[in-house]
Amino acid sequence: MGKALMVTATDTGVGKTVVAGGLAVGFRRMGLQTGVFKPAESGVVGEPLDALFLKMCSNTPRSLEEVVPYTLREPLAPAVAAEREGVGIDLVLIGGRFRKWIEAYPITLVEGAGGLLVPLTGSFTYADLARWLDLPLLIVSRPSLGTINHTLLTVRVARAMGLRVLGVVISGYPEEPGVAEETNPAVIERMGHVKVLALIPYIPGLSTEKGELGDLEVYPWEELAAEVWERLKSKWVEE
Repeated sequence: MGKALMVTATDTGVGKTVVAGGLAVGFRRMGLQTGVFKPAESGVVGEPLDALFLKMCSNTPRSLEEVVPYTLREPLAPAVAAEREGVGIDLVLIGGRFRKWIEAYPITLVEGAGGLLVPLTGSFTYADLARWLDLPLLIVSRPSLGTINHTLLTVRVARAMGLRVLGVVISGYPEEPGVAEETNPAVIERMGHVKVLALIPYIPGLSTEKGELGDLEVYPWEELAAEVWERLKSKWVEE
């Protein structure tokens, strides 16, 4: 049985899909076949672009339907979009699809939607999903002003629900950071008792919307993947 984690974020549009895709690249470089699973994707017109991006990065031969079982038209929380569309999201189906990934791959990345408390179905949130599937968390956050509050809130909610936080990744870190960007990582580490594992810069040419990897593979994703892998294998918990 393989290992798995959930890539979550402090908000929508933070860079969660980029980090999940980059991790898939990193694990591949380590020689680990990587499963990618996104239970639901909203705002889908045509192909599910996040799922397609993950499939490209992981190089999995599995179909898009296996990567993302539920695609929803409106760009809303999956529970809301599904209700408006008359779609019933079946947690048993999601659990079954997830098990097929971890039975076949040494590592599976599960991408959430928005943040931890976004509802997947009814009042069942992605935090509930992580707890149900026993998924430790990698939290993706912004570098800018406001990220201390958003990141610490996410860490505290996760721990209050008994979820293990592997660490934080800050995405979109500017080439010329201001004072807030320079000081935020250390404050997050000190106040959250959590490690900031990487500062991911803006990646030229990358577009999840257009399915373009740009310079994604130029970044040393294997360094982050190796750190995440070691934390997954250990019983390490930061408190």
